[in-house]
Amino acid sequence: MNQPAQPPAAPQPYGTPDTPRVAVLGEARLDVDPEIARITITVSARGADRRAALDDLTRRNNEVRELVKSYGEAVEKLETGAFSVTPELAPKGRHERVRAYHGRVHLTATLTDFTALGELTTRLADLELTRVDGPRWGLRPDSPAHGRARQQAVREAVQRAREYAGALGARLVALVELADLEAEQGPLQPVAVAAPRRRSGYGGPADQDAVAALDLEPQRQTVYAQVNARFTMTPPEL
Repeated sequence: MNQPAQPPAAPQPYGTPDTPRVAVLGEARLDVDPEIARITITVSARGADRRAALDDLTRRNNEVRELVKSYGEAVEKLETGAFSVTPELAPKGRHERVRAYHGRVHLTATLTDFTALGELTTRLADLELTRVDGPRWGLRPDSPAHGRARQQAVREAVQRAREYAGALGARLVALVELADLEAEQGPLQPVAVAAPRRRSGYGGPADQDAVAALDLEPQRQTVYAQVNARFTMTPPEL
């Protein structure tokens, strides 16, 4: 009678005396120049009449959009976020009497030309009831810096494993496993890089020729990578 086929043995998580394993963590941390800068623009309007507040908000929003788009290819992206019109009720009185209307539009501009960033930020801050927050420096998700960090982490893992094996009089034989930490432990917390914050309050209209552009220094970004690597090695000379 034929015996049922035995399932293949599951790979052992640890080595054996004849085929020992070494597990290491490879790490890399690179400091690179930023590729993009984001600024947040808040356009405001206030009026006793709803229609007047909306008209002022529309006009100022158009002024901001036209100014940002006038910088052409220096601006990679311009996005409109939250929009709100909020009535302000009178503090006293039994009736719901509206005292004023407050309108706001939030926009985000992404720039790749940092030479234009300081000038655009200053000109935006000089517009009526317009607030600017930023810049927030960053890298694109597909930045080559991420790949360089991962490659460096792998090389670090191989070098570390080779050193461990060499300390035992052994040498590496084969790679058993190479894995991102995200694949084993869940997503890593992103490395936080604090960006210098430039905030300009509400400004009134002024002669643009008299406004000096802000001198902004791009902040270098930290790219971090980690990998787990497991190798087999020759029996150590103990």
